[in-house]
Amino acid sequence: MRVLAISAHPDDETIGAGGTLARHVAEGDEVFWCVVTQGYNPPWPEHVLEEAQRQVNAVQQVMGFREVFRCGFPTVKLNTVPHMELTSAIQTVVDKVLPEVVYAPPLYDLNPDHRLVCEAALVATRPLPGCTVERLLSYEIGPTVRYAPTPFQPNVYVDITAYLDKKLEAMACYRTELREYPHPRSLRGLEQIARERGLSVGVEAAECFQLLREVV
Repeated sequence: MRVLAISAHPDDETIGAGGTLARHVAEGDEVFWCVVTQGYNPPWPEHVLEEAQRQVNAVQQVMGFREVFRCGFPTVKLNTVPHMELTSAIQTVVDKVLPEVVYAPPLYDLNPDHRLVCEAALVATRPLPGCTVERLLSYEIGPTVRYAPTPFQPNVYVDITAYLDKKLEAMACYRTELREYPHPRSLRGLEQIARERGLSVGVEAAECFQLLREVV
């Protein structure tokens, strides 16, 4: 199986689907990663931008992703990018990867970058003749979905009990993004969320998703 993880920002994919993606890799699936935005100078100094690139490379190695695609759009400024341009960039990646399963940021989210990437993913994976995508799911990214006007409504849960350590190992690569507990972007916070999601379905740790489209 070929799997594509789309993230608006580096770390979205690990926070929302790191355990699930690690499970795909362990089960022999080919997993690809599309990072839609990146930082820029100003306001970020060059050494911070270079470190961000190193972190992406480290996560790829830890997770075992087959390839990383970088769209290069400006982070926190996706609302300034024409929708057609954003959709076309993601469509190009989808056409190269030919995935059967796609994971995207949440459609309902306080962060506009997350929403815009998900909307573009919906268009880029639309079920036209020749489309390989069978399932499109959106993942959960902490409080930005919990406090959105329309709440995130998970209807798919993945048991990541055996892959929680790999998720946390990948998140530890994001040294500039990690925060101290009780921040949800702390390692302890991510573990607690995974175990809470696991309690919802009777396993030790889980990630939850909203199924946006499935073709059977």
